[in-house]
Amino acid sequence: MKKNPYAGSKAPLRSTGFVFTKHIPKKQSPFEKLFEIFQELITHTSGDFDEAIDWLRQLDKEYELTTDDYTIDDFIEELKAKGYIREEIRPDGTGEGDGKGKNSITEKLERSLRKRALEQIFGKLKRNASGNHKTKYTGQGDEQAGEYRSYQFGDALDRISMTESLKNAQVNHGISDFHLTEKDLVVEQTMFKAQMSTVLMIDISHSMILYGEDRITPAKKVAMALSELITTRYPKDTLDILVFGNDAWPIKIKDLPYLNVGPYHTNTVAGLQLAMDMLRRKRNTNKQIFMITDGKPSCMQLPDGRYYKNSAGLDPHIVSKCYTMARQARKLHIPITTFMIASDPYLQQFVDNFTEANQGKAFYTGLKGLGEMIFTDYENNRKKKLR
Repeated sequence: MKKNPYAGSKAPLRSTGFVFTKHIPKKQSPFEKLFEIFQELITHTSGDFDEAIDWLRQLDKEYELTTDDYTIDDFIEELKAKGYIREEIRPDGTGEGDGKGKNSITEKLERSLRKRALEQIFGKLKRNASGNHKTKYTGQGDEQAGEYRSYQFGDALDRISMTESLKNAQVNHGISDFHLTEKDLVVEQTMFKAQMSTVLMIDISHSMILYGEDRITPAKKVAMALSELITTRYPKDTLDILVFGNDAWPIKIKDLPYLNVGPYHTNTVAGLQLAMDMLRRKRNTNKQIFMITDGKPSCMQLPDGRYYKNSAGLDPHIVSKCYTMARQARKLHIPITTFMIASDPYLQQFVDNFTEANQGKAFYTGLKGLGEMIFTDYENNRKKKLR
């Protein structure tokens, strides 16, 4: 029996084609452990640092998250040192650096929250350097499709597959009398890459926090994750985000951690109008609307500027206007995907009719699977032409 060459050594075990090494889990520092929890809390509190720290202190008392060597106060100081929070200056000019000013989160922490949301919901995705979307249509593109066709006049010479062309020449003319003709040439097909313009509509009506269920935080996380996905992996795509309550207005990506609900009704019509206005200004052919909502449309603005509101059931006037907006979007080749986080049968019927009017899609989902559904739908849509 041959002696094992690795016996008594620390060299990795080897097998043909593989190298096996011992997995050593990465040890988290006290800061990293607390930072994971803190980011979750700051998202739930819509960027309120003091409230998030109060929650963290309560959790520390219950679960002993810190030690005498590293306290919550040490954690706060390290957050400042690393640039995740800053101490705001008071109107009288005091507060910065004296430990008495109000702390607020910085752009660095906002970026960290978006990245964390992406990893939580969509998995740790590798950045795609090209930043475009594949479609199922072949033609003049810049990504190889693995299919071949005969050479046609006007095809770029760098698209000619020399290996396949030489193989054809050998088959057609033989090796002894080898020559290459135009009929032997083949070109490898390439894939079109489609750019996508997306508007994400988020319902911030009061029902998003009713009945003891926090629906706005998952919606906020999805928005942060989707924005991080598009800006890092598909930078040539566009994402606009709007919120709708009694009215609808756009928000910036950096504002997402601070997003909260208000004492609003649900003006779905205003949200759709603003979304279509945003997409009309985009040059991309592929456009889509994602709408996250949990309630029925209960508000719309009349031509004279007054608001017509009705929370009792589905108001025929408001519902009819929603269907009209869905059909208008269809004429503009803008599909609407509705993510309905409610299970009431009569609301599902409304969404079914709305989706039929637009020829779009609808998902009835709980909060747990919301992010995965939106990611899957986004990825599927980018693989086909929407128009």
